[in-house]
Amino acid sequence: MSEKAVARSALQRILITGAAGGVGTILRTGLAALGWTVRCLDLRIPDDAGDAEWVVGDVTDSATVLAAMADVDIVVHLAGIPKEDHFAAILHTNIDGTYQVFDAAVRAGVPRVLYASTNHVVGYYQRAAFADRPLGTVDRTRPDTLYGVSKAFGEALGSYYHDRHGLQVACVRIGALLAEPRTRRMLDTWFSPADAVRLFHALATAPNLGYEIVYGVSANPTAWADPEPGRRLGYVPQDDSSVFAHRFAGLPVDPDDPEVRFLGGDFTTATPD
Repeated sequence: MSEKAVARSALQRILITGAAGGVGTILRTGLAALGWTVRCLDLRIPDDAGDAEWVVGDVTDSATVLAAMADVDIVVHLAGIPKEDHFAAILHTNIDGTYQVFDAAVRAGVPRVLYASTNHVVGYYQRAAFADRPLGTVDRTRPDTLYGVSKAFGEALGSYYHDRHGLQVACVRIGALLAEPRTRRMLDTWFSPADAVRLFHALATAPNLGYEIVYGVSANPTAWADPEPGRRLGYVPQDDSSVFAHRFAGLPVDPDDPEVRFLGGDFTTATPD
């Protein structure tokens, strides 16, 4: 690893894959506002591209990904299918694409990759099991979809590249990253856009990063995920979902409803479009 892996006294260039998407838009604008030089990789340049550098191409194309990593200090890998799909599509974009990103980072000498995982890698856990303790990162994965399986693969791939090549890796199990929670379950998993920027900035600047898994959630009073891994790396969420709780008060609760029973909610019954 180069000297870039040591101290970061000044913010440098960060590459965001999937930067034209919803999460990508939040991070490319938010991180740029914090002083990062942002380079974006996506299949298209959006209308609100701003002043960021853009590389147009497919994340599964090794030459494109490698070229995009020139002079990059941090990679945020977001590109992928964000919901259930047929396995061929998941295999192409989420599995092969993630391999190409990790492999190119090592070949390009990029010291750190922040990988967008999902809380759906543990979606088949029943909520009742965590009434007395938080769900930790040491609890085994229980994906609720092939999408969740692909994200569990990415976490394992990051672990391999850390152990084999010394790559610094943080896997973020992103919750409901929306302006506002849309369901009662999202009161637990809500991840505000501002807190998302705070977390990725903290992970990009954390000293002595090894291999980490953290939950991407805000400071929600009913959150079931353990916040300690993120807190240890400098993440201090400023938002919480309690201000939206009144919207769901008094609604009927069916204990057999997947949205009530499972941490992954209706992803446990999702099928490809």
